[in-house]
Order: sequence, then C-alpha cells, then structure tokens
Amino acid sequence: MRPELSTDIEVIQRMSAIPKILDSVAEMTGLRFVCVARVTENSWNACAILDRLEFGLPIGGSLDVSSTLCEQVRDTLEAVVIDDVSESLQYCDHHTPKIYGFKSYFSIPLFRPDGEYFGTLCGLDPLARDLSGTATLRNLNLFAELISRQLENERSRIVMEETLTIEREAAELREQFIAVLGHDLRTPLGSIMHGVDLMLLQGVPPASTKVIDRIKRSAQRMGAIVDDVVDFTRGRMGGGISIELRSEPAINVHFSQIVSELHVLYPDRQIMATFGSVMFFECDAGRMGQMLSNLLKNALVHGSDDSPVTVTTTFANGVFELDVSNSGVAIAEEVIPQLFKPFWRSNQKDKHQGLGLGLFIVSEIARSHGGEMEVISTPEKTSFTYRVKVQDSPGTLVR
Repeated sequence: MRPELSTDIEVIQRMSAIPKILDSVAEMTGLRFVCVARVTENSWNACAILDRLEFGLPIGGSLDVSSTLCEQVRDTLEAVVIDDVSESLQYCDHHTPKIYGFKSYFSIPLFRPDGEYFGTLCGLDPLARDLSGTATLRNLNLFAELISRQLENERSRIVMEETLTIEREAAELREQFIAVLGHDLRTPLGSIMHGVDLMLLQGVPPASTKVIDRIKRSAQRMGAIVDDVVDFTRGRMGGGISIELRSEPAINVHFSQIVSELHVLYPDRQIMATFGSVMFFECDAGRMGQMLSNLLKNALVHGSDDSPVTVTTTFANGVFELDVSNSGVAIAEEVIPQLFKPFWRSNQKDKHQGLGLGLFIVSEIARSHGGEMEVISTPEKTSFTYRVKVQDSPGTLVR
C-alpha cells in the first residue's frame, strides 16, 4: 500500500465522528452498505465501512475504479444519486449496478479544504430506496461537507505527530551520541594527563617544560569541554543537572580552591576573592564549585585585562549570595536573556570561547538548587549574581 494512501486511510480512521456519520446515513437512507472511499485516477480504496450486507470488503480494500460510478464522480465532481436502477434511463444498462447487484445508490464527492478532490461518501443497497428527496440530498451533502472539513485537520495532525516523532528520535540519538563521545574521550585525556604528570615528576629539560605545561593546560581545557558536553546531555535527557545535596559547612573552602586553580590557568590576571561568613546549608559542593569556575572563566575571558575580577560570597537574612564581577565592555540589554541558552556565544571572535555551554550549565546548577541568576551590566561593571534562600540548620559560622 502506498504511504500516502495509508496516511489517508489513517486520517479517516482517526476521525471519531465517521462511524456515527455512516450509521446516521444508513438509518436515514435505509442503505445497508455505506462507506468513505479514497478515489484517484487509478484506484478505489475503502477508508471507513458500514457493511450490513456482508460484502466482506476490509478497510483499505480496493475495487477496480473503472467498475465503479465513483470514477464518474471523480471526473465530473458531481454527485450521483439513484433511487432505482431499473427505472433510471441513464443507469439501467450500466455495467456497475450489474457488477455489484444494487438498485439504489449514491456517491457524494469529498474535497480537501483547498478544493483538491479526495474521494466519495457512497452507499448502495440491493433494494430500491428513496434517495433523491430534497431533505435526504441536503443531509447527505451536509455529511459530506462535515467529512471534508475534518480531512485536512486530521491529516495535518498526523503529519505533525510524525515530524515530532522523527525530530524527537533524532534529538535522542544525537544526545546519546554526545554522551558516549564524552565518555570515550575521558580515557585518552586521562592518559595524556597521567603522562604529563609523570614527565614533570621525572624531570625534563627547561625548554620542554613550557611545551609540557601547554599540553597539560590544553588537556585540562579539553576535559572541561567534555564535562560541559556530558552535563548538557544529561540535563537535556534527564530533565536537569543532577545534584547530591549535603549539609555543607565549608563551601568557601571549595571556592578558594577554584580561585587558586584559575590563578594558575590565568597567571597574568588578578582575582580578588572576599569570602564572608556562611552558615551550614544544603548544597552540592562540587556543582557549586563548577558554577563558580564557569562564572570566573567567563569573567576572565570577557573582562578587561587591566582590572581585577572580584569574587564575593555573603550570607544574610537566610539568603546565600555568590557574586562574580568584572569591568570591561557592557553587555547589551537585549543580549542578557540569551546568555544562559545552550551553545549561545557572542559575536566576538575570541580564541578562548568554548562551546557556549558554560553559562547554560551555571543556570542549570542554579535551578537545580532552587536558586536564581541575575546579570547586571553597566559601562563600569558587569556582575553575575547567584542567590538562593537557605533554610537554617544546626551549625556554626565558618569563615
């Protein structure tokens, strides 16, 4: 069966009103066989059937279109209505009534909303019936119009569902591929890092140290990109970045380590960190460190080289706040809503730009912790601030 025919049959089958329409037509006319048929130049196929004559024609069943009067309806786009074949000068000797053994018959054309011919609403019976009365003809045409109006809506819905299914499958396959790729990249990266550390421990000529350091930094950057890709994939496939909440009394210790690591990666930049007192509160310390790392890298890459980047934490009135600020060119107001979207990058051609996942992962970590990000950018300073309400829990202030 042709794909388009299968779709047309499915369209009719999904129209919940069709069985009621066929039953109503049968009751109104007294005909014991009523159907909706898809009719083309070369084919006649049943899309919906009410069969009280036991013809045995299945859904999708075909007839030789040249043996039917529906061929005439298709060519003329006019209905055919016969009360009694034996009394009809036009059809008494026609081959179709002889083939199918009917006396009464009707076939009303069905159209798509754009006017394209679809097929017919038709019915027949071995007994003569009064079908040509004004009220009967009016109702038959109303039923045909109702079917025609529903045709394109249902077809559009099926096409949309098929498209969404294909897109969903493609997205899942793409994300699974990224996840596997990220996993498989960790092994060679681990080998590179292990080899570099071993070479540094064993001692190498001074001229080689710079090269090895460069390899190490590149491997670390590749590892960070892999981590971002895996986090992005997990977030998309699992509904968000996963976190493990624990009562954390020393979040500033984790933050200090992140600042020290970034000092090493950006030795020519100044980072000023001020960590205030923090109460015990539940968080994923590793993810919070990842948040600070991404925010700090963003500030170091896009901030002014001549001014320090500041990192500040505060805890007051039940709200924990982490702020990372830098000076430099202000972010345009219309750009700010785009910053946390995945794979979004500025138009600046900066060699340090990655995949554009860093700030997206920041927003996902913030959301997973029940917090929020705020961006304020002026010609003097750009600040990324994370805030989260913290429930009081037993513990002591930690500096």
